[in-house]
Amino acid sequence: MARELEEAGSPLRADDLAQHKALTVEPLSVRLESGTAYTLPPPTQGLASMMILGICERLGVSKAEGFAHVHAIVEASKRAFRVRDRYVSDPAYMTVDPSDFLTDDRLGQLAAEIDPEKALPWPEISQPGDTVWLGAMDRDGCSVSLIQSIYWEFGSGVVLPETGIVWQNRGTSFSLDSDSHNRLMPGRRPFHTIHPAMAALNDGRQMVYGTMGGEGQPQTQAAIFTRYVDFEQGLEETIAAPRWLLGRTWGEDSAKLRIENRFDPAVIGALRNAGHDIEIVGDFDEMMGHAGAIVRHTDGAIEAASDPRCDGAAVTDAI
Repeated sequence: MARELEEAGSPLRADDLAQHKALTVEPLSVRLESGTAYTLPPPTQGLASMMILGICERLGVSKAEGFAHVHAIVEASKRAFRVRDRYVSDPAYMTVDPSDFLTDDRLGQLAAEIDPEKALPWPEISQPGDTVWLGAMDRDGCSVSLIQSIYWEFGSGVVLPETGIVWQNRGTSFSLDSDSHNRLMPGRRPFHTIHPAMAALNDGRQMVYGTMGGEGQPQTQAAIFTRYVDFEQGLEETIAAPRWLLGRTWGEDSAKLRIENRFDPAVIGALRNAGHDIEIVGDFDEMMGHAGAIVRHTDGAIEAASDPRCDGAAVTDAI
């Protein structure tokens, strides 16, 4: 692999591959009224996902699909993305503890900054992403929430001829600016967007959930969690419900708030009136990501749902 990478123009060498080690880490978590949600720590954007849930809970939204629900998650996302973009990188180089942003005081402070009737201007342009989420759960409740990604639509575009391996493109998140908190350095791990999620609910249910979609991942995870857990929608209804996406995805350069056309026109109008830069997209638009979830109930029953926006499936094996 090292020889073929060098022939393709990559700076990676055999020593780089030999020195790379997987990390066993403690998950980030946020304690909510309904239970505890978990995700991966830096260098993923999992911190943003946990912050969105914590901020939204403090905004007191009472139902799904309305202006308040969408506005709350979008505005919480903006605050969380600002923290992510300023601080999150290889944990070996970070100067802050990500869990400090998940305290009651910090989440309450960020929630208090949100105007319930007005959008924060959002000119920031972020990087695109491309991902697949997989979840699995056995009869004993052993659960896996997994994300795999080569980034961008075809990773780096480099396919090694002898092995057929397609190489990922996560190094594009590094900066060549020496003052950047994500500057390129030997042996450094790149920031990336992928962060599978789990939740242990107070009533004993166990949940794994996630999605692909770059900037959309933490927003969709928050929509799934709040719809299913807080607003008691069915799991299939939760995954299929109309969604939105703030930021860049699938190679797009715009940071508009894209929203599926199945939302009530009155909700879309209210979002526009609040200052959101709206772009209406298709009814089950693929840019919203391919989400999925599995839930194990206290009686041992397991239910699962897959996104109608994709060709995935929820599969049960009785063996």
